[in-house]
Amino acid sequence: MAKPERLVIVSNRVAVTTDAARAGGLAVALSELLKKTGGVWFGWSGKVSARPNSHPDTVGRGGVTVATVDLSADDYDEYYSGFANSALWPLFHYRLDLANFNRDFYEGYLRVNRRFAHALEPMLEDDDIVWVHDYHLLAFGEELRRMGCEQPMGFFLHIPFPAPEVLTTLPVHDVIVRAMFAYDLVGFQTEGDRTCFLNYVVNEAGGTVYEDGRVSAFGRTIVAGVFPIGIDADNFAELATSKNAMEHRRRLERVLRRRHAIVGVDRLDYTKGLPERFHAFERLLKHYPENHGRVTYVQIAPTTRADVPDYVHIREELEGIAGKINGEYSELDWTPLRYINRSFSRPALAGIFRLSRVGLVTPLRDGMNLVAKEYVAAQSPRNPGVLVLSRFAGAAHQLTGALVVNPYDEQGVADALQTALNMSLQERKKRWATLVESVRRDDVVGWRESFLEKLKSVVDPKRGRAREKRRVGATR
Repeated sequence: MAKPERLVIVSNRVAVTTDAARAGGLAVALSELLKKTGGVWFGWSGKVSARPNSHPDTVGRGGVTVATVDLSADDYDEYYSGFANSALWPLFHYRLDLANFNRDFYEGYLRVNRRFAHALEPMLEDDDIVWVHDYHLLAFGEELRRMGCEQPMGFFLHIPFPAPEVLTTLPVHDVIVRAMFAYDLVGFQTEGDRTCFLNYVVNEAGGTVYEDGRVSAFGRTIVAGVFPIGIDADNFAELATSKNAMEHRRRLERVLRRRHAIVGVDRLDYTKGLPERFHAFERLLKHYPENHGRVTYVQIAPTTRADVPDYVHIREELEGIAGKINGEYSELDWTPLRYINRSFSRPALAGIFRLSRVGLVTPLRDGMNLVAKEYVAAQSPRNPGVLVLSRFAGAAHQLTGALVVNPYDEQGVADALQTALNMSLQERKKRWATLVESVRRDDVVGWRESFLEKLKSVVDPKRGRAREKRRVGATR
């Protein structure tokens, strides 16, 4: 009997978990997949060490091998805080004004990608399938290929892919895209992201795009596909009625005192459009004064990357705007904007979503945005809320029942909030039915299975030839 293929997941951080209440849906879905197939999850341990381990630390966890390596202080500064999060992240989100194209950062990025590849390579088996995730590891697969690895390799980009006019501002743009051609399958969240990639390949790299999805450039042919990521909708709906969720819902009800709630849940990040969102809420209060004492906006924004100056600045900016709004509009028994800088468990968020009349999700640019889908999944079918969604979130291509807005148009967002707050129950139910059908249909299980099935179909002929070569070599 043939040995089953083993899956090897590679990501910046390892997220194998058994706690669905704390972990994100993606971590749970990939963990479950590894437990079914057996496999390895490899990545950074999250530790910064004076003497990083050259060989990964491994531990068995629920049938999965967790393999991690540490970073040095220089690695962290140059690879993680530097090139990944001060160059690629802002660039891919169209924030050229915040991008830092420091060449030392780039060298550190390559160094860590190489070190990760050299740490993983001895653990790989001939029949492994390697699935690499996100912008931290664009150069990872190319180093494995240099080392002679022939295993099928797929790459999935969780964030947007920028237009060529934006990408080419990166001094090493050609090197980065060339590295992506080391993978057999490159996956994107939306057709727009894939189109940006193909436009670059044709117009900058002189490549060729074929009707069947294959793309040729840099002496190699790969497949570029669209695989919009989803959530475990049924699981999140169950969380919304759990004991923990109901407890947080009751706490919020006591605060609201029968007022409508607008809720936003985002990492504290300049791509999420939070200052623009706060200003839009301010416009709602100014131009629709009937909402005074009637509506409370709850924004949950846990701090991330606190050592990056741009994130320190946005936190200070938001605190200033929130203070101004509350100072101008608060009453003795009403605080219009509640701004919270800490994280909540998934059941807690599900309960908060379920109680809220409006889900406000208005990033300036986002690969997908799973919060929008979680808001939909958490709603009560009898009395669902309304999703107000940025047109620049990948989810907007799927969630056609939302009120889609331009996050840069603060008055337009305010108008959409007013529409959502006054929408009839009949229309809310109709819109929600469309939304939840999409969320359930395009769930996280379908995403992972469609990606891996496509990867296997792309590489099977090549794998057959590779195995034959190895058998011939062994016979000789």
